[in-house]
Amino acid sequence: MPKGKHSYYPDSPSIRISKMDVIIPFSPDVPCDSNGQRMWWAFLASSMVTFFGGLFIILLWRTLKYLWTVCCHCNTKKKNAQRVHNPTSHGDGIKHTKETVAALSEVGWMTSVKDWAGVMISAQTLTGRVLVVLVFALSIGALVIYFIDSSDPIESCQNFYKDFTLQIDMAFNVFFLLYFGLRFIAANDKLWFWLEVNSVVDFFTVPPVFVSVYLNRSWLGLRFLRALRLIQFSEILQFLNILKTSNSIKLVNLCSIFISTWLTAAGFIHLVENSGDPWENFQNSQALSYWECVYLLMVTMSTVGYGDVYAKTTLGRLFMVFFILGGLAMFASYVPEIIELIGNRKKYGGSYSAVNGRKHIVVCGHITLESVSNFLKDFLHKDRDDVNVEIVFLHNISPNLELEALFKRHFTQVEFYQGSVLNPHDLARVKIESADACLILANKYCADPDAEDASNIMRVISIKNYHPKIRIITQMLQYHNKAHLLNIPSWNWKEGDDAICLAELKLGFIAQSCLAQGLSTMLANLFSMRSFIKIEEDTWQKYYLEGVANEMYTEYLSSAFVGLSFPTICELCYVKLKLLLIAIEYKSDIRESSTLINPGNHVKMQEGTLGFFIASDAKEVKRALFYCKACHDDITDPKRIKKCGCKRSKNNYNGYIKSIKDNTHIKRSTYQNKSIKLNHNSTANAAHHKVATPHSGVVLPGSGSGSGSVPLVNNRKGSLQPSRGPSVLRRSLLGSRELVEVARGPGGPGGLAAEEASRLQRARSLPVKYRYQLSHSSNATLLNMRHCTFEEEQHSTLSPKKKQRNGNTRNSPNGSPKMMRHDPLLMPGNEQIENMDMNVKKYDSTGMFHWCQSKDIEKVILTRSEAAMTVLSGHVVVCIFGDAKSALVGLRNLVMPLRASNFHYHELKPIVFVGSLEYLKREWETLHNFPKVSILPGTPLSRADLRAVNINLCDMCVILSANQNNIDDASLQDKECILASLNIKSMQFDDSIGVLQANSQGFTPPGMDRSSPENSPLHGGLVRQASITTGANIPIITELVNDSNVQFLDQDDDDDPDTELYLTQPFACGTAFAVSVLDSLMSATYFNDNILTLIRTLVTGGATPELEGLLAEENALRGGYSTPQTLANRDRCRVAQLALYDGPFADLGDGGCYGDLFCKALKTYNMLCFGIYRLRDAHLNTQSHTSQCTKRYVITNPPYGFELVPSDLIFCLMQFDHNAGQSRASLSHSSHSSHSSSKKSSSVHSLTATNRTNRAKNRDSRDKQKISLTVTEVAE
Repeated sequence: MPKGKHSYYPDSPSIRISKMDVIIPFSPDVPCDSNGQRMWWAFLASSMVTFFGGLFIILLWRTLKYLWTVCCHCNTKKKNAQRVHNPTSHGDGIKHTKETVAALSEVGWMTSVKDWAGVMISAQTLTGRVLVVLVFALSIGALVIYFIDSSDPIESCQNFYKDFTLQIDMAFNVFFLLYFGLRFIAANDKLWFWLEVNSVVDFFTVPPVFVSVYLNRSWLGLRFLRALRLIQFSEILQFLNILKTSNSIKLVNLCSIFISTWLTAAGFIHLVENSGDPWENFQNSQALSYWECVYLLMVTMSTVGYGDVYAKTTLGRLFMVFFILGGLAMFASYVPEIIELIGNRKKYGGSYSAVNGRKHIVVCGHITLESVSNFLKDFLHKDRDDVNVEIVFLHNISPNLELEALFKRHFTQVEFYQGSVLNPHDLARVKIESADACLILANKYCADPDAEDASNIMRVISIKNYHPKIRIITQMLQYHNKAHLLNIPSWNWKEGDDAICLAELKLGFIAQSCLAQGLSTMLANLFSMRSFIKIEEDTWQKYYLEGVANEMYTEYLSSAFVGLSFPTICELCYVKLKLLLIAIEYKSDIRESSTLINPGNHVKMQEGTLGFFIASDAKEVKRALFYCKACHDDITDPKRIKKCGCKRSKNNYNGYIKSIKDNTHIKRSTYQNKSIKLNHNSTANAAHHKVATPHSGVVLPGSGSGSGSVPLVNNRKGSLQPSRGPSVLRRSLLGSRELVEVARGPGGPGGLAAEEASRLQRARSLPVKYRYQLSHSSNATLLNMRHCTFEEEQHSTLSPKKKQRNGNTRNSPNGSPKMMRHDPLLMPGNEQIENMDMNVKKYDSTGMFHWCQSKDIEKVILTRSEAAMTVLSGHVVVCIFGDAKSALVGLRNLVMPLRASNFHYHELKPIVFVGSLEYLKREWETLHNFPKVSILPGTPLSRADLRAVNINLCDMCVILSANQNNIDDASLQDKECILASLNIKSMQFDDSIGVLQANSQGFTPPGMDRSSPENSPLHGGLVRQASITTGANIPIITELVNDSNVQFLDQDDDDDPDTELYLTQPFACGTAFAVSVLDSLMSATYFNDNILTLIRTLVTGGATPELEGLLAEENALRGGYSTPQTLANRDRCRVAQLALYDGPFADLGDGGCYGDLFCKALKTYNMLCFGIYRLRDAHLNTQSHTSQCTKRYVITNPPYGFELVPSDLIFCLMQFDHNAGQSRASLSHSSHSSHSSSKKSSSVHSLTATNRTNRAKNRDSRDKQKISLTVTEVAE
């Protein structure tokens, strides 16, 4: 054999061993065996002796212990036998037993040491964790030293004092030996401990190190077994709280087992191939590096076997035979699983990194392509001012390809993370604690709405539990489930938490359409972001889309408006700024804010008042903030109104910014009763004088220049009485106990008198028939205005108890009686009304809704014959599909707006439900306290049932279904509603019915109602033709679930199936409504929580948080006695429709400008117009109305010069009219008294044929008398 083949150092002295023919390199200064004989057996023997010696000792100990136990057991049996035969020794035996038990109960020192060792090696304590991690780290270090030494010969002479790696390895193994001792002491079963993998590793790695120090030799040997320590890698990571999920633990386990087995097998091949076979005298060895052996094992496990590297020794080949069986099985099972775990690792499992200066919101809940696309379309709309908000979606299911593509298209502002809001770890990943808000989307199409609401409530609980201060906006499907949110301690609507109840708002929109058809479409478009679509052709779509481009915005008002009344500012904004102001947010010194809708001319604007505007984009609304009278008074183009450079504007602008920041700390007190602060110009000796307002029952203790809180009501004469002058004290729309400032009139009392005289002059210019009882109130007002002035608002208020104590005082500070103009309770002949209100429960406890004693459902059920014999007109027919198993729709939300207290009792439209009695019985618990409600058991698909309820004479037919979400096929979800709608439209009616009812109140054309106390220009219901002979002319609104099904409602339209809902004719005409349009409220509420307050006020009829809490307690309205405070709650705006072909605005209806109508209605009647409901073909033929289509569409906020036609109906916000019910006081009283007692509850209830005929005759005679009285009054 050549020398160079076996020599690692050819130039160094070496000794040839003839027996083994192996050269062992050594240095002359290293003491080594002079014969050069290999000593590998010594290293191996040390490990084998240690292992088998310890095993022998353990087995010997166990054997001796077993024998000792057996012997002791035999002796115990003998003693027990002797004790049985010798009873006298029984006492001594008991004593001996007690001593034995006492001795055994003592903890020995061995047990203490064992417990201490167990604590040291366990990961339950910090010391144990540090020790375990240190042992693992040193094991990896020893393995690295092995990798370094593997480049040296298998056996060589080494000087321990000069070899640095040997010294380090020695230190490591000393530590391993100590740790082995701790493990041995702590082990309960020494035998199993001796056979553990970690123990075997120590046996074959620790003793050879000590032998190498003794022999001055180094043998690479079995040090590769240290790689088996990698199996514990996952445990170490778990101790460090790095691995927390099952998938990550499993992945690390698989990888560590695979790698440790791979490296260990490679080390064995490296040993035998570099050493050779012992029985071959080590002649068949080959020089392979360790990493070549690693490569060999990999190609072997993968069954590739290139053949470039292979085993030559018999031991190596024998090992490969067995290894390939296990290695192949491990490779075939572990590698695919590892790849699967890595592939299934959440693609969206990272953490959100917040960007400085940029807010982010978290959106969770029902995350689908439809919900996300609708949300992003509205949230990121270009009409919004620069939206510097990042949207983080969190959902436990990874997005599909379409949704993923949507996220990629908005990647600059949208991120998606996979997880659940119920998991605090996932909430930490999306940085929920620093999020600006959390929005929870609901599945509107789920089969079980209660289960969906429960899921969202749990999400709210989880998020609030993690971070109580986070603002949450959640969608709820059922109204009654909102009560559960009140049980969450950290839920606080004053801090911005909001629940958007889809059922409440959906039915509220539909209810408002019963009062003013088309309003649902207008409101839905206002609160949705729509882009402007320009159409050149003169079609109805052109005007409709111009209105669709308008949205609701908020902006702070310029200081130029300070001190002006709301109607004045509203007119200025509309005429000069081209903005429509409909409401303001009022702030007072008591740090509360409230939203006032069309509050009237008594409210004077303050610094930093927030206005609600209808405009096409956010940039236009900035004009209200930048407007400066000095700089912009002469500008005619509103686009030129920009931030001016004058000092005043700059200072004012800075003041607005400050007010905006301060506004974040304001407690929002919406829906509560508002009051007006009245200040008196009194002297010091008037400290104890008191001021009271009639109707309020609250007095004000005066103290110097102090002020008091006086709850007041609107005391307008009526919708036709011009209510000018600053002394008109009224309660605001929402009715909060917050105080509203009443500004001083110009020039003190003289200025007030001048303004009052001007008001009288303007009133005399009206036609005679509109001057209803003008003189007696005006003179009294002029007399009393000289005794009272108004000063700045002060901080002093009255406690509720003190207000109640002083409730009956009605004297002013100067001792003269204080009379409010047009107060219905102070007019002659109205004492009976006041007494009636105090003693009869007409309204609920909040005063917001009409109320009656609960009625059994049997008393309101009509048979088909009874319904046919009942004269029904001007009513609302609700066609409802449902059965005993259907989810409840929540019909109370439909009835409540129709029973709002800002309607007089005679103005309430009777409601007739047509549907399954089983379903309506389930809903009746929430309806039994509302008057004028009846039920006709049947089906909306039955024409006989529809004719029985006089559907051709109804003001509105509502079609609802409770079975829509139970069908999987989306196109069939609305089949019942569509069939019912088409069924009604195809019905034919006898024209004689219309002729017979032509003189009834429900059929009187708008503006010609002679049974009213005055000739009102308002039409609170629906305008329709004098008679209806076909069902196509019946006003219908149909609820849809699937937007695409709207194409089936109208057979004469040409809507494409892919057309968006808001572009279709049924939606534009207000005959169809889908819940999907409410999705935009999530974005609108986030950007301004006042928007939700505004819309809920408009559509729910006055639902308040207090009322919601009451309904959560009792699930029913509670009646309350009428008090000045509750009666004052009636004084709030409502939406109505103004007819143009008759009445005081008839001159503007034929070719007049909308802007002139807007200004006239606002100045004269405090009515705020905001849209038009126009015939579809009015632009084609404005002269002949007979040939026109009867369908109407909505035009939102027309421009000033928009031309009007006589058939137009104007949407307006009208003030509460106290006098509308005066001439019907006795009728209302008798009706209201009877509707709460028995089956006489209303004209639509079950009566005998004779009684019904008599009542019809009596009603006709009363109507004729009223008409004659009205004509007489007008003539006078």
